[in-house]
Amino acid sequence: MDVKQLLKEAMTVEAQAVQALLDQIDDNYVAAIELIQKCEGKVVITGVGKSGIIGKKMAASFASTGTPAFFVHATEGVHGDSGMISKDDVVILVSNSGETSEVLGMLPILEQIGCKKISITRNHESTIAKACDVSIAYKYEREADHLNLAPTTSAVLTLVIGDALAITLSQLKGFGPKDFHRYHPGGSLGAMLSKSNPN
Repeated sequence: MDVKQLLKEAMTVEAQAVQALLDQIDDNYVAAIELIQKCEGKVVITGVGKSGIIGKKMAASFASTGTPAFFVHATEGVHGDSGMISKDDVVILVSNSGETSEVLGMLPILEQIGCKKISITRNHESTIAKACDVSIAYKYEREADHLNLAPTTSAVLTLVIGDALAITLSQLKGFGPKDFHRYHPGGSLGAMLSKSNPN
């Protein structure tokens, strides 16, 4: 097997899926942005498995670009961690299938809390999507692995959507270098920003 070719094929599958995502942007994305803008609390992301890992990164991206956010693992959410969520929050439920049992288990709790909900799935008609105030759905031809099973392409698309939401919100609120430096004084980025924004 040609290793370079295998690497290229995997990257191509994901790159083409991201390119196709541009044509899938619809009013649901705008509705999600507007819902978060009206939020008086925080953005909470929940999921499990690879979706949960992507959810953690999404929360970190929101927080570092000016939108307070945190992650709640869906399994822990039904064992008490949902107590972190308030009615003023917006919860983003991440599930490729839209039928993940652990995330489904969060729905009755969130309904009782009274918070707004946004889903990110591959299916507007899924149980999770239908239970949310806003449904963002993506389409893709296949996962990047040879078995078409491992969450690869789907995980990348979820990550791209999360980044796009976070960056769009950041720009709309006029989040600038000084704001970024406030939350990120450490590391090489912090050092660079200290030089350009002394005080």
